[in-house]
Amino acid sequence: MKKIFLSTLIALSVFTFNSCERNFEEINTDTSRIKEPSVGSFLVPIQYEMGSYGYNRADDFTFDIMQVALDFPNEGATVSRYYLTESTGNGYWNTSYKWLKQVKELNEAAKKEQNNNYLAISKVLNAWIMSNLTDAFGDVPMTEALRLEEGIMRPKYDKQKDIYMFLLDDLKEANTLFDETKTLSEGDLFFQANASTAGIVKWKKFCNSLSLRLLTRILKRNGEVNVNQRIADIVNDPVGHPIFQSNADGVVLDISGVAPLLPPIARPQDFTAYRASGGFFTQTLVDNNDPRLSLFFTQAKSIPGNANIGYKGAPSGYALGTAFDYQPSNLNQNLAKAPLKILVMPYAELQFILAELAYKKIITGSARTFYENGVKATLEQWGATVPANYFDNPKVAYDDSLERIMLQKYVALFFVDHQQWYEQRRTGLPVLPNNGGLMNDAKMPQRMLYPTVTKVQNYDNYVIASQNMGGDHINTKMWWNK
Repeated sequence: MKKIFLSTLIALSVFTFNSCERNFEEINTDTSRIKEPSVGSFLVPIQYEMGSYGYNRADDFTFDIMQVALDFPNEGATVSRYYLTESTGNGYWNTSYKWLKQVKELNEAAKKEQNNNYLAISKVLNAWIMSNLTDAFGDVPMTEALRLEEGIMRPKYDKQKDIYMFLLDDLKEANTLFDETKTLSEGDLFFQANASTAGIVKWKKFCNSLSLRLLTRILKRNGEVNVNQRIADIVNDPVGHPIFQSNADGVVLDISGVAPLLPPIARPQDFTAYRASGGFFTQTLVDNNDPRLSLFFTQAKSIPGNANIGYKGAPSGYALGTAFDYQPSNLNQNLAKAPLKILVMPYAELQFILAELAYKKIITGSARTFYENGVKATLEQWGATVPANYFDNPKVAYDDSLERIMLQKYVALFFVDHQQWYEQRRTGLPVLPNNGGLMNDAKMPQRMLYPTVTKVQNYDNYVIASQNMGGDHINTKMWWNK
């Protein structure tokens, strides 16, 4: 009994002593957690997750809708037949907002630490992700989004024009914020700006090259917005507004295959299961005599005999009941294996942007030169050597047409998130064939439907946004394309 009493007295004494030294909140604080992450700790997760997700979106969505690949055999309602539902964009909506939240935290931490390089980077990342989001859906929440801690549970939808103006102004400001004399404090998967100030220069080039992507996207709105003047301000000022100058400047995520930099697709066999390459995309590269044919595709097989018959895909949206006398080409599994390079914004894309702007006389310079630079760059990006007589091929040679520029841009945007789709909607190019089984009256869908969750949880604002846009329909054109 004495031992029990003594133990109890000691325990009470210890508790009383601790109570005098620490309050209840301190006792219940998890000291193992970082209360305030450093500004640099936000960057790498955003780069890896959104870069990898862009690769997955190209694989899961863009390939199908842009006749790069398709489910095979396929007799059902699929994206490759222009069948989109409310669930088609669910993952894209949710993932984009998830990482936009992290971008917002990066922005706030940069302001708190008064670090202009990270502040500028946060603006570039926000413009990259948010522009892709609005280009997929149209009007989306932005100014009131991700403010749950402020009590905003049902954010308003911003109009796409307002979103674009905000992003372009933000990129303009970001260009002035970069300090090329300082490196980043922590890792940087795009440009290794933690190791060298040359990486900061590349971030600045990304900033201005991304501005040109967005400005080209809204070319139809020149006059309503000073699009052409903004383009001139960038292109005519290479010192103050540097842009990509080579493949070394392009935005690429290197996936080593060593954790945590693992490939987005865990099993390469899943990349090619029940699939064929799209006839239009495959034939375009065949017509080009493209040196990457074996890198991108397997050979088609004869039926019967199983002999190689060259590169021949399946016609996307083929008529129901079609019988095939060959086994179509498939995508090469090596495209899903590490090491691999995930393209975020390649240098070739910028060259095709400049080719279009020169073709339309919006900037000075040779459209042919920009075009040929783009073709060469996309071949070299994938490790191919440009054949000496490559531009002697009439299918590749510049013919002073927007159709030729956009066809080769389509090829260059292989694996670049949704960009093939956005550009086809903007220009109508390339003209994709109707192989007899397309749905939606064979019309290219112009947007994704708003996800179910926002219709349920944010109904009133959803209704307003839908009415402002002209209806929540896959054929509703958005502001920049009207």
